[in-house]
Order: sequence, then structure tokens, then C-alpha cells
Amino acid sequence: MSSWRILLTDGLQKAGKEILDLAASVDDRKGITAEELLSEINNYDAVIVRGRTKMTDVVIAQAKKLKLIGRCGVGVDNIDLQAAKENGITVVNAPGATTTSVAELTMGLIFALAREIPRADAGMKNGEWLKKKLVGVELDKKSLGIIGYGRIGSTVGKIAASVGMRINATRAHISGGEFMTFDEVIEKSDFITIHTPLTETTRNLINDETISKMKDGVFIICVARGGIIDENALLDGLNSSKVAGAALDVYASEPPTNQELINHPKLIATPHIGGQTADAQKQASIDISTEVLAGLREEKLRWKIV
Repeated sequence: MSSWRILLTDGLQKAGKEILDLAASVDDRKGITAEELLSEINNYDAVIVRGRTKMTDVVIAQAKKLKLIGRCGVGVDNIDLQAAKENGITVVNAPGATTTSVAELTMGLIFALAREIPRADAGMKNGEWLKKKLVGVELDKKSLGIIGYGRIGSTVGKIAASVGMRINATRAHISGGEFMTFDEVIEKSDFITIHTPLTETTRNLINDETISKMKDGVFIICVARGGIIDENALLDGLNSSKVAGAALDVYASEPPTNQELINHPKLIATPHIGGQTADAQKQASIDISTEVLAGLREEKLRWKIV
């Protein structure tokens, strides 16, 4: 076995751990505090994190021995990429593992919005028979605007097209759909789902101005990253009925603090569970473990960020 030391800050599934244990000394410090991380990071050649751990510029500057940061998942907004680059630290992620799970949750939320499934279930449990009040919409022939047509967005598009939805997408031409500009997508779509990373360009991408351009009675879904939607603007849209309904799996702060939005009767809220399936978590652990070891061996990387 090599002398590499790898730190796990947020746990890792057994399948990934077994891969790492064959090649390195692994310390599972799930729940390690920011202070502990800062004092101990210099002992490791690689660290594997999820979304909880913040790899800040201060932590990275302290990590004199660190060669790799692995993100078990897709988003890397909890890692200071510029600091990593300046310090010669490679950052890798596992973008493919959760694609199906996130796309399936997206479609589940679209169905739930269209037929008000959470309200129907809550009514039944409260002894209410809401049959006449629950008049939903069919998805067949409705237009789905997909903002960000990458791995997840394109998978959502394929599933949605199979139930008769017309696809309006940014960034890519799709069979059976139409390539549009961002403004065209938000102006012409009955449902809008967002699948972009959080960057300075996409922060508050959905705001008062963009919502005003949407169809009256639009449905908005976001399982990408908190901060892409201006939550106060979305709340205003729901209150005015400009937005007929919305579904969020991600929030500007997590757990969310905007309880007025979370409690809104037209909002479906889930606690960032897009990639939380046994299948996705197992595959993500395998992918990131394999990628981190490849990086330590100075082999070709599949998912290098910096």
C-alpha cells in the first residue's frame, strides 16, 4: 500500500471506501468541524467532501501537502476553485452518478405540480375530500422549458418528451424539440425547469424581471442550486398567481430560512434530495474514489475541474 493519506469529511458509501482502502490510508472524519479541518488538513494528500464541507481559501492555504480535492457529487460551489488553482491543487467531481436520480426527481415534481398531489394527500390525511377543488393540468402537449441542457437537463427532456411534452431548451439542439434563447424559453414555456450550475452569471437568474416575461400561470422547478432563483421574487410571483406553482429542492441557504416561501400553499419543497438515492450515492462513491486515486497516480482524469 502507498503512503497516501485521504480524508473523508462527510462520509462515503462502502463501495467507494473499499476502493480507497486498497490503495491508501483513509480517515473517515464524518462531521469534522471547520476548526478541526483547518488544523488537520495539512496531514493529507487528498480530501473527499460533499456539500457540507467548505474548502475555503484559508483551508486550502493551510493544506501544504494536499494534491487533490474530490467532490462526491456535482456542484463545487463549496470549494474555492481559484485558491485551489493558485496552490496547485487538482479538483475533481463525480458529475454523472446522480444524473438519473436528479432527473427523475425533477419529473416527479412536475407531475406533483400538475396534479397538486401533495395537497390531495394532505387533504385526505386531514379528512378532507377535495375532489372538486383539485383541477389539475395534463402534461401532454404542454411546453417544458429547460434552462441548461447538459447531462441532467437532456435526461429530463427525454423523459418529458416521452409523456408528450414539447421541449424548449437552451444551449443545445434536441430531436423533437426546439433550440431557443433564454428569453424565448422563459416566454414560451408552460413549465420551466432549471439545470445550470450556480455562478455569478446564473445567480438570481430567475428574478422579478425574468418572471414578468413568463406566461401567466407558469410552473417553475429548480433542483439545481440554491441562489439561481431570487426567492423573494418567486414568492411575489406565487402571491400574485403569475406563477401557478413552484417546486424547489435547493435553497439560497440550507436549511432554508424563508419560511413564508416554504409554507406557501403553491410551493412544493423537498430537502435537497436530488441525488439522494441508494443507486446514485453508491455510484458517486465509486466514481470519486476511482478519480481521486487516478489523480494521486498522475493518470488521466475524467472529471477534472481545475
